[in-house]
Amino acid sequence: MAIDRRAQAREFQALHRRPPLVLPNAWDAGSAKAIEAAGAKAIATTSAGVSWAAGVADAGGLTRSAALEALRSIVAAVSVPVTADIESGYGGSPAEVASTVAEVIKIGAVGINLEDSAGGALVDPAVQAERIAAAREVAVAAGIDLCINARIDTYFFGDPAETVKRAAIYTEAGADVLFVPGLLDPVAIRELVGGISLPLNLMVGPGAPTVAELVELGVVRLSVGPAITTGAYGFAAAAASELITHGTYKTLEN
Repeated sequence: MAIDRRAQAREFQALHRRPPLVLPNAWDAGSAKAIEAAGAKAIATTSAGVSWAAGVADAGGLTRSAALEALRSIVAAVSVPVTADIESGYGGSPAEVASTVAEVIKIGAVGINLEDSAGGALVDPAVQAERIAAAREVAVAAGIDLCINARIDTYFFGDPAETVKRAAIYTEAGADVLFVPGLLDPVAIRELVGGISLPLNLMVGPGAPTVAELVELGVVRLSVGPAITTGAYGFAAAAASELITHGTYKTLEN
C-alpha cells in the first residue's frame, strides 16, 4: 500500500510536539529496518554513516547521487517517517540546495538536516538563510510540510556565542527545528532553550545527560549522529581481527 507522504510529514512534525522525539540514526536499509523494529517512531539518516557504508570519507566524500540512492533504499525499507541528513545540501547555492531537496521529497523523505558549515568553516548566516528559504520554497511547491532541521555548527567551530543569533536568522528563514551538535552542558542547554522559539535537537552519546534529563531541560529532539554506525563497524573490525589473528571468537559472544 502506498504511503501518504503528506500525511506522514504532518505526523513527523507532530512528533516534535510530544517530546522526546528520539531518532537513532541509520546508514543503510538494514540498519533502518533494525531501528524501526526496535520501536523508533521515525528514522534519521547519518551522512557520516552513509558515507562510510559507501567506502568514502565523511564531509565531502559522498556524492549527491550516491547520497540520494542511499536515501531511496532507506525510505523504501521502512514505514515510519524518514528525515535525511543532506550535509550542506550538496551544493553551495540556494538553487543547488533546492534541487537536492526536490529530489529528497520525490524519494519520500519528510525532513532534512541542513548544516551551516562547509569546507571546514561556518557559512555566512545570511547565505544559510537563503538556502533554508530555498528548501522551504521547494517544499511548499510540492505541497508537503517538510521538517527543516537547521544545524548550527557554532559549538564545533568554537563560536557558541553566535548560536542564538544564527537561531533567530534561521527561524525567520523558515526552519522548523534547530540542531546544535556539540552542546551538552545543562546550564548552557537551558539558557539556549530560553533564547529560541523553535524545538531544539541535540546530538547525544556517552557522557551526555539522559534523555529524561534533557527533556526536563527543554530539549525536544535527540539523535546520535554516527555513533551507532561507529559501534557497528568497530565491532566488525574487532571480531574480524580476533578471528584472523587468534583464531578465536570471543568478540562474537556478545
